[in-house]
Amino acid sequence: MPLTGTLDLSPYAGEAPLVEDLGTAQWELKEASILQILYEIDEVGLTSLLPPALHPTIPPTLLVNATKVPDSSVGPFTLAEVRIGCRAATRPRGYLARAICNSEDAASELRKRWGYPVDVAEVDLVKTHYSVELSVIEDDELILEAALIDPEPISGNDIQYLANLNLARVNRDGKPVTRLIQVDPEYTFHAADRGQAQITDIDPGAWRLEEALPVYPVSASYARADITMPAIRFLIDPEQPPLKSVERVDK
Repeated sequence: MPLTGTLDLSPYAGEAPLVEDLGTAQWELKEASILQILYEIDEVGLTSLLPPALHPTIPPTLLVNATKVPDSSVGPFTLAEVRIGCRAATRPRGYLARAICNSEDAASELRKRWGYPVDVAEVDLVKTHYSVELSVIEDDELILEAALIDPEPISGNDIQYLANLNLARVNRDGKPVTRLIQVDPEYTFHAADRGQAQITDIDPGAWRLEEALPVYPVSASYARADITMPAIRFLIDPEQPPLKSVERVDK
């Protein structure tokens, strides 16, 4: 029988972002820099890191993503995300545990329009000839340090980004209910690299992932791309069985 998540979402539901309008317009983000790092994690978190509507990957996986946007309608920003690889029914997805952004204006857009559980702190993404390095500092503490080492050019067609599942609240019959919002941006690639994945420091508790212990690096990629943040198409009831949990958003 397929495994499903066992995560109790009640500690997070009350503080999940409220998305009042599911009809949000697309958002164009030009010339963004995107780092993605994939690790296998210890099997102790196989089911405990995901809500019941989702299946774990086997082996369980952790995704670190960072997106640096040089300009947007709310100015420049850099966003760091830590996600758990999963499947929604048969579809591969990334359950977003937490995000950190270095711009309050951008964080506000991401919260209210796509339900990102995002807070504001210091995020730095730097590309050199030999590496692409990410650091996240919150309350003067380093909570994430990761890198792509020895980049080599590849085609953007070789990169795949999983759609997000963001824990948020939406209105149903005049009251907020908890849902996972599927966020599946579109990408137009300008350049891409691959390299060695490296997580040198992570505070799992700071990312709401106490049992996510990185054990084996799988892959790392870096790209420059135009991103189109999408209209919302699907919601998932996180407490329902996987095959009964998906809701299509009416336009």
